[in-house]
Amino acid sequence: MQNENIEIVIIEDEEDILELIEYHLSKEGYAVTGFLSTENVEQFLEEESPSLMLVDRNLPGMEGSGFVSHIRKAGYDIPVIFLTAKDQEADLEEGFEAGGDDYMTKPFRPKELLLRVKALLKRSGSLQKQERIKYKLLILDLPKKSLTVDGEAVSLTNLEFNLLHTFMKYIDKPLSRDFLRDEVWGSESEGVNDNAVNVAINRLKNKIDPKNEQNYFHPVWGVGYKFA
Repeated sequence: MQNENIEIVIIEDEEDILELIEYHLSKEGYAVTGFLSTENVEQFLEEESPSLMLVDRNLPGMEGSGFVSHIRKAGYDIPVIFLTAKDQEADLEEGFEAGGDDYMTKPFRPKELLLRVKALLKRSGSLQKQERIKYKLLILDLPKKSLTVDGEAVSLTNLEFNLLHTFMKYIDKPLSRDFLRDEVWGSESEGVNDNAVNVAINRLKNKIDPKNEQNYFHPVWGVGYKFA
């Protein structure tokens, strides 16, 4: 489906509302991950790159706007729609000042929520091709063809950039050497043997994870490699 690469995070402590929102978003083809509190959400953001967050204000532990303010200070610029029963003008102002991009009061109509989600995704560019891919410590900037590892710029050759981009598009999926040759080397793949593919992967590994602390590359017996 058109939206399957767009991931939306929902933080909502009322399970029935969470399930309702998940149902409507999934029906539109979005990938959806739900949380009943802010616990574990930041860890999730370190490993995934969601396109949008729907956040309830009344949450156990850290209040919704406090959490959004916290992740904004940590450098996350994910668009946020607040869903809340707090409908006073001061609440609205507080939500936007905390870093919210839109605000819906409960009860809300699912159709209106879907329209607001689509509008915000369009404004943020997520409905177009993703320009940055983030995974663990890696951020790949596609227009600039640049990579940062844990905030530090790392220089890659054109081949290495394309190789890493391919792996990051297929997280956790075993990729054969033939597939990598077609995707990365393309028209120049003739004459690129299995050993050349292995050497390219090892060079890339040494640049992005020299101490093998993240253990990104996993050989898959009889197939090729998996990036995880």
